[in-house]
Amino acid sequence: MPPLTRPEMGLAGVGALAAAGVGALGLISSFDAVSLAAARWGFGEPWMLPVGIDTAIPVFTVANLLLIRMDMALAWVRFVPWVLTLVTCGLNVAAGDGMWAKVAHGTMPLLWVVFSEIGAHIYAVRIGAATGRRMEKIRFSRWLLAPLSTFALWRRMTLWEVTSYSTALGMERERLLARADLHERYGRGWRRKTPRRERVMLRMGELAPATGPAPVATDPKPEPVQAPEPAAPRPPRKRPAKAKPAAPQRTAADLLSEARTATADWTDDAVNAEALRKALRCGSASARQVRDALLAERAASRTLPPADVVPAEAEGVAA
Repeated sequence: MPPLTRPEMGLAGVGALAAAGVGALGLISSFDAVSLAAARWGFGEPWMLPVGIDTAIPVFTVANLLLIRMDMALAWVRFVPWVLTLVTCGLNVAAGDGMWAKVAHGTMPLLWVVFSEIGAHIYAVRIGAATGRRMEKIRFSRWLLAPLSTFALWRRMTLWEVTSYSTALGMERERLLARADLHERYGRGWRRKTPRRERVMLRMGELAPATGPAPVATDPKPEPVQAPEPAAPRPPRKRPAKAKPAAPQRTAADLLSEARTATADWTDDAVNAEALRKALRCGSASARQVRDALLAERAASRTLPPADVVPAEAEGVAA
């Protein structure tokens, strides 16, 4: 229930003041008419009759609201203000001489009673909304369109203390669906074949379609076999690259042999470690060793005489 806005609160305050004024006028007119009638009827203190009746109406109204607020409501207390209202209206009608005078005398006290009942209703609704005890009303259009089912719905709401109308409608929908499932499961004689527990739960509106077992089909039809969906192609596996065979390691003699061939037309100045490393594709240390051995060979070849040259002393001896 949305709270009242500030303009609505101001309008309600003005209405309450106007209602109090009109009710006071009704009490004053009722007081005068009933006092005169009480004097004619032989009352020793005629003012006690209208004051006692008109004061008892709001007193019992407030008492009824307090009992509702304390969750101690008494059903008969609510009807006391109505009975007192009928009594004061009857006394005012009896005080009139003509027909219109009776109508006028009976209408004035009704103003106070009507306004007090409106205030009591507003307060009671607020209390019921706060405590959750107030039962929501069913729409009149539903009573008009479906009186029998609406009466059954109202009966279940009253018996099982379902205060929310929307909740009761949801339970009614579930009950109708459960009833259709039982009828489909057991056929025409579903009321006799349904287990007792399920029938009781159906009456209470607590049997939902999901709670019962799956319905048994009378003529089951084989479901069409669906062809399996083709599996998604797997991505080709990447084969690991084959490791290249390691090149055989060359010895110092092999490197020296290759160096002789590669540097056959090199001069001694061109034979250095860097040039040999690039030509032989070897390490710096191996290149330096090959350089030293190669230069040593060249130097030795220049110092030794050739084998086919005969020394001069040998030629003289031969002569």
